Amino acid sequence: MILSKISKHPCLLPTRIHTNRQETHFPGIPYGPFNSFIQKRWKKPANTAQTRLESRTTDSKLDKLTTHLKKLKTILKIYDLMSNRKRGAFVSLQLMSRWRNIVGLNVAMGEFVHKYPHVFDVFTHPVRRNLCCRISGKFKGLVTEEEGVVKDCELGCVKRVKMLLLMSKAGRLHIHALRLIRRELGLPEDFRESILGKYVDDFRLVDLEIVELVDKDENLGVAEVEKWRQKEYKEKWLSEFETKFAFPINFPAGFKIQRGFREKLKNWQMLPYLKPYEGNEVVRVGTCGGKERFEKRAVAMIHELLSLTVEKMVEVERLAHFRKNFGMEVNVRELLLKHPGIFYISTKGSTHTVILREAYSKGCLIEQNPIYVVRRKMLDLVFLGCRNTRQLQAEEEIKKGSDSLIRTANAGSTRVGEWVVPILESFDNMNDHDDPGELSDASEDEFDGCYETGGSKCDG
Repeated sequence: MILSKISKHPCLLPTRIHTNRQETHFPGIPYGPFNSFIQKRWKKPANTAQTRLESRTTDSKLDKLTTHLKKLKTILKIYDLMSNRKRGAFVSLQLMSRWRNIVGLNVAMGEFVHKYPHVFDVFTHPVRRNLCCRISGKFKGLVTEEEGVVKDCELGCVKRVKMLLLMSKAGRLHIHALRLIRRELGLPEDFRESILGKYVDDFRLVDLEIVELVDKDENLGVAEVEKWRQKEYKEKWLSEFETKFAFPINFPAGFKIQRGFREKLKNWQMLPYLKPYEGNEVVRVGTCGGKERFEKRAVAMIHELLSLTVEKMVEVERLAHFRKNFGMEVNVRELLLKHPGIFYISTKGSTHTVILREAYSKGCLIEQNPIYVVRRKMLDLVFLGCRNTRQLQAEEEIKKGSDSLIRTANAGSTRVGEWVVPILESFDNMNDHDDPGELSDASEDEFDGCYETGGSKCDG
C-alpha cells in the first residue's frame, strides 16, 4: 500500500521499483558501434507472390504496350458515354469533367483530351463560346470498321466459345465469365442473342445464366501448343520424348538463370500431364508427381485460353472466374510467376495483365488477325499523341477559317443561322467521310454544326 501511494505521488519522479529481487532487468541499450556485442535478430525476407512480382525481370516493350492499351480502353469508355447521349455527338468539357471517376482517370479530363488530338476534336461552341469535345471522324470510322469485322468473323467466335466449353468439366460456363472477356475473345456486345441464341444446335442456355455445349466436335480438340510441338518435331528433328509435353520458352532480356534452373526446366518439359481436351479427369495431388502434373495441366489450360483470345492477353483477375469450371484449384498469380518463359505479367495501367510471351515479338503480335489489325489502327492513333501531322495542320487551317467566318458574321448584320451553313459546306468539301448531321437554328440547345476530322491515314 505504501509503495503504491509513493508511486502515485505527483511530486516524485516516476521510477520502477523491483519487488522481486530474483528478477533482473537490464536497461534498454540501443544497437550501435560501441555495443555490437549485443545479438540482434534479423527478419527473414518474405518470399510471396507480391515480392516475386516486384523483383521479376520486366519487359519494357510489353509494359509500354499495356500502358497504351489502358489508354485506349479509357478512350473507348469516353466514346460509349458520348454515344449514349441523345442531345448530340459533342459534349462540353465541363460536363466531361464529371466522367473522370467513371472512366478511371488520374488527371483532369481536359488535360487528357488535349493529349490526343487525333482522337478528340476540341472546339469552341459558335453560340455559347465554351469548349466542347467530340470524337474524331477517323476514330469513329475505326470503331465502325471493328464492328463490321467482328460481325464477319461470327463463325470464328462460335468456334472459340465451343473450345472454351470443351475445356470445362461439364461442358458449361457462366455467361458472366464470357462477358468479362468478351472483348478479348472478339465477341460482339450482344453475343448472348447473336451467338448463343442464334446457334441453338451448338449451345443451350440453362437457367438463363449458364451456357452448355450441345454438340461436341472432336475435330476442335487440338490445342495450339500441340500444333507447335508437331512443327518443332518435323522441322528441328527432335525426339518425340522431348517434344511430346514441351512448351515454347522465351525468357525476357536480362533474365538471370540460377544454378540448377536448366535441369529443373528440362525435367518439367518432359513431365507428362493430362492435356486440356483429353478428358475431365482430376489428377490426384497426393500421388507421385501429382502436384507437378496438376500445375502443368493448369499451365496448359491458361495457355490455351490465352491462345483463343484476339490479342493473346487477359487480366489476371478475370482468370479466377474460370478456375472451378476448368479444374484449376491453384493460385493463378503464383503459377504464372513460376513460368516467366511462358507468361508475362504486366502491372502497368493499375491492373495485372498476363500476356502470352511466345505470341509477341518487339511489342507486336506475330500472327495477326483482322480484329487485331483494326484495333492496332486505333492504337496507332494513341501512339501519335500530340504529333503535328499533315492532317492536323489541315484541320488547324479549317479552324482558323471557321473562326474568322464567325467573327465576320458577328460583325455584320447577318442573321444567326446564315453563317452556319457555309461552315458545314467547307467541312464537307474537306472530308467526305464524316456526316455533319442535321442542323437546326443556333439558338436551340442541340447544335451539331461542329467540324470532324478527315478519315485519311495520318502522315507521320
